[in-house]
Amino acid sequence: TRLRTNKPKSVVKMMSTTRFLLRPISRTTRGSLVKTQFSYFSSDDGSHSDFAPQKKAVETDEALEIIKSHVESNRIMLYMKGNPSAPQCGFSARVVGVLQKEGADFSSVNVMDYPSIREGVKKFSDWPTIPQLYVDGEFIGGCDIVTSMHENGELKDLLKVEEQQE
Repeated sequence: TRLRTNKPKSVVKMMSTTRFLLRPISRTTRGSLVKTQFSYFSSDDGSHSDFAPQKKAVETDEALEIIKSHVESNRIMLYMKGNPSAPQCGFSARVVGVLQKEGADFSSVNVMDYPSIREGVKKFSDWPTIPQLYVDGEFIGGCDIVTSMHENGELKDLLKVEEQQE
């Protein structure tokens, strides 16, 4: 069977020698012509599993210990989606913005990189959402609480009091 395509010959050759799974990703109808785009996923890329990205799985108890050590060793600790320079959700971005407006020096963990930390921090604080802010080992709250505290001046007072104690 000859493969008809407008792709370069090198791609056609690769496609004809490698096994692929085809999956339609979108359909566009123009008159009676139907155009289907396909996404190509190799079912066997010939690569050894040692080269696949791997993350260390952390047990729940170990995750809770890691979180405890983070919270105890960092004066201001933020568990968020993404990192301060590239938040991956609006709530995390809002908390980062509030902390930056307050001039706070804070540490953060991207829970998207560590699923066990993501679930563990919810158990640690008994709070179901992320981001989560801790100041001097105490859970302060999520986005709504931190924003409210910022707007009414409580967060500034909390951070100010903490700075005076150092």
